[in-house]
Amino acid sequence: MTSLLGHDAQTRTLIDAAASGRMHHGWILSGPRGIGKGGFARALALRLLADAAGPPVDGEGLDVPETHPVRRLIEASAHPDYAELFPLEKDGVTARNISVDQVRGLHRLLQSAPSLSTRRIVVIDSADDLERGAANALLKNLEEPPPDMLFLLVSHAPGRLLPTIRSRCRTLRFDPLNDGAMRAILRGKDETLSPAEIDALIRAGEGSPGKALRYAGLNLADIESAMARIAQDGDRDNRHRLALAKALAIKSAKPRYEALLERAPAFIAQAARNRSGSALGVALDHWEKARHLAGGAVILSLDPAAVVFELAGHVAALAPQSA
Repeated sequence: MTSLLGHDAQTRTLIDAAASGRMHHGWILSGPRGIGKGGFARALALRLLADAAGPPVDGEGLDVPETHPVRRLIEASAHPDYAELFPLEKDGVTARNISVDQVRGLHRLLQSAPSLSTRRIVVIDSADDLERGAANALLKNLEEPPPDMLFLLVSHAPGRLLPTIRSRCRTLRFDPLNDGAMRAILRGKDETLSPAEIDALIRAGEGSPGKALRYAGLNLADIESAMARIAQDGDRDNRHRLALAKALAIKSAKPRYEALLERAPAFIAQAARNRSGSALGVALDHWEKARHLAGGAVILSLDPAAVVFELAGHVAALAPQSA
């Protein structure tokens, strides 16, 4: 478990609630996918269990020293007062849901007294993945929670949760991270990333480190630089479009090709935000066409070179002389 960046307000809210002695038993940690809600839930659980068992941890954040005995227990999956639920992996394949048997497996933790302190914690990452029976089984635990029990439910789409689960929990909203936090996280993940590549990953991530890291190692900066050139001058002789199509059509470039399928419509959408009038209409029209083309390219097994060339044509329509 590593230090977290961002979400300082959420940290203060839950640390203060725990210190007050009136901590609500259920919290839904909601927000976009990939912004660190699951890591936050695990770090919070570690900090609260460490404080409850002792020795108390200094500082206002969620960091717990490497040498703390509670940290060692959790990292060894051996803490008797802590449990995590997440889709399990079998034969290299991750299940789509959290099963009812997994929720029922919490019975020992819920029925026994805390072993190391006065607190017990369950992290569910994510509650969106609970199958129907599992959600109903969890609801029974939320309706009559044992004393000093804390449920941390990670949710990317809380509207999908049972209304009765939402009504028995408090919701804490997590927002996308700012560029400074994104930059620090990306540098920490890969020190070899160039400043230009980090900037490109920040734009692609839109405040989500998880989303940004999906593009790591794909030289996204070059793809975005090519789109920027095409959008600037319209690429009337098709030189840049042909070069991009040639570079991304080869078999070894498939991950970069798929990155373009996601980034080209987003690039056009970003340009549309800064436009008005007829120029906005042009951008929105080409965004819709690019989104439709990119969305069906892999499913329909369209020729990558042709798809790249056509997508780049929609980007070219952003050029002032084209608008």
